[in-house]
Amino acid sequence: MVSHRAAYKLNLDRVRQGGEVIGAEGAMLFEVLDACDGWTTRQRLQLTVADRAGSLVETASDYSTWESKDGKRLRFTLTQTAQGAVTQRISGEAELKGEGQDGVVRYEAPAQAQVALQPGTLLPMAHTIRSLEMARTGKRLLVSPLFDGTSEDGAQDSTTVLSGWTEPRPEARFPLLANQGSARMRIAFFNQGAAGSAGAAAPEYEVGLRYYANGVADEMNMDFGDFAVNAVLQSLDSLPGGC
Repeated sequence: MVSHRAAYKLNLDRVRQGGEVIGAEGAMLFEVLDACDGWTTRQRLQLTVADRAGSLVETASDYSTWESKDGKRLRFTLTQTAQGAVTQRISGEAELKGEGQDGVVRYEAPAQAQVALQPGTLLPMAHTIRSLEMARTGKRLLVSPLFDGTSEDGAQDSTTVLSGWTEPRPEARFPLLANQGSARMRIAFFNQGAAGSAGAAAPEYEVGLRYYANGVADEMNMDFGDFAVNAVLQSLDSLPGGC
């Protein structure tokens, strides 16, 4: 997993028929750093959404994590704003007892609380690494609870559909992507228990993307339900990291 900074331009892909949203655009900056004992990430997203009434709503999020390389601990902070005013803050720490075991989330915001994590829960970097390993070996489906610190309700159920592994392309657009194999995948997030309940097939959120072997993602599509946006990679830079 390479330390890098990736900048994306967000463009409207589609809207839900009969919905209020008619337009969306924005930008996203994503950073990953190798912090020796763990990975630090930061994602800053800005999005302007237009509705049928002619209103423009500007939203933004700033999301940071530190995840241990053994996949057992996650520290997280998320701040979301709308029209410049803070609408949500979530922070805390999650800890798993070990691979395939249960764990707990201790929230500091929006209020002090403790939520259990069921056995088999994955943290975000561990999920990415597991998905890439499975794609390499020809596996096509990963179903697991996933906790990333973006919800105050604990983990979400996730279903990841993997494509076949694609060998490296020498004509890669960015140097960091040269000589890197890749796999496309689509990840659907559900409230826990909803994925298996009758009439609840629609996920809360979906993202489709291509991950390269070094953890860089491009050709991303983010589906929020009422609308979806494409995230087009604009720049990609290597960052210092490691021990």
